[in-house]
Amino acid sequence: MTLHVSGHSLDSVLEQARRDSVEFPYLLANHAPMVLIALSNMGASSARIAEWYEIYRDKQRLAPPPPSLAPIDTASWKDAMGDRARETDFRDFFSAEVESRGISEAIRHYMPHLVQGVAASALHPLMRLAYAVLKMDKAEAGAALGYWAACYLPMPDAGAIEPDTRDPADILVAVSSVEGIRTYTPETDLLWHNIHAVAALPDFAPLIGRLQLDEETPRRMAETSLAVFAATMDFSALHAVTGMHWARLVSPHIDEPLALYKVFWQVIASLVPKIGFPDLPTPECLQAMRELPAPGWADIKAAAIASDDEHDVSLVFSALQEEQVWGDPLYRVVAARRVGLIE
Repeated sequence: MTLHVSGHSLDSVLEQARRDSVEFPYLLANHAPMVLIALSNMGASSARIAEWYEIYRDKQRLAPPPPSLAPIDTASWKDAMGDRARETDFRDFFSAEVESRGISEAIRHYMPHLVQGVAASALHPLMRLAYAVLKMDKAEAGAALGYWAACYLPMPDAGAIEPDTRDPADILVAVSSVEGIRTYTPETDLLWHNIHAVAALPDFAPLIGRLQLDEETPRRMAETSLAVFAATMDFSALHAVTGMHWARLVSPHIDEPLALYKVFWQVIASLVPKIGFPDLPTPECLQAMRELPAPGWADIKAAAIASDDEHDVSLVFSALQEEQVWGDPLYRVVAARRVGLIE
């Protein structure tokens, strides 16, 4: 029997959603808090926000976080990173830190220690932190940082590699030459298990060292992510588009934003096998896709709001926000295609 959410405001539903664990069996990311914020920003009614949460909660059988094991403090918190059993302890610790320091200062203080583990739960702690920043919600920021620490999954250091390209696409193309990239075996087919398995291949680690980072790197990464997704409409590639949105929201709150983009791009490179080693579309092909007739954002947002699929909501909202920054109409085309308004 469905237990109805008490109250329909975004804050009241979010408060309810924070009583759920950050993941559900088996080790899948709980998207509810982030989707609720996205729905609100796209104009969903309070009733629809509450309804969406109830549907998702019941379908995924969301459960409470594990019980607290022991308090975490500033001296010991790094010792427990990556231990999902400490979710509640980490959430309590970071909630107190955000309350004390404020959202921006807490992120700025802890991100140097967390950034290498952005692969945690297949990037979804980054997603939760981005939406917390978007809303400037202290409770969500504390939960997000706790999620990140509990599921911490470090990417390998590239070592002393001389950069030879400014094009992020070159890194994706080079993945196909990594020894073992077509024969590795992940623990399960979960995205983060694939990330972990690819990252363990010795030839993979140096790839990201080839990328020269500069102030244009985020734009280039956004362009490449959009191109790969437009060409494939692949589930893993979807996370490149949405992840660039999340990184952009968080980056103003950290001292070295390019460090975040660098590790993020390692994660995307690790997903190249899952995407199917795609050929990157030509500029002419991309332009032809941009010119496809597609409905306006009002219709696309309405379709996303009506969808019970968390990735429909996530992709449409990220595409909407990214188009506002980068100005590429291809974002509208892929969003319309994702929700079935065009083929």
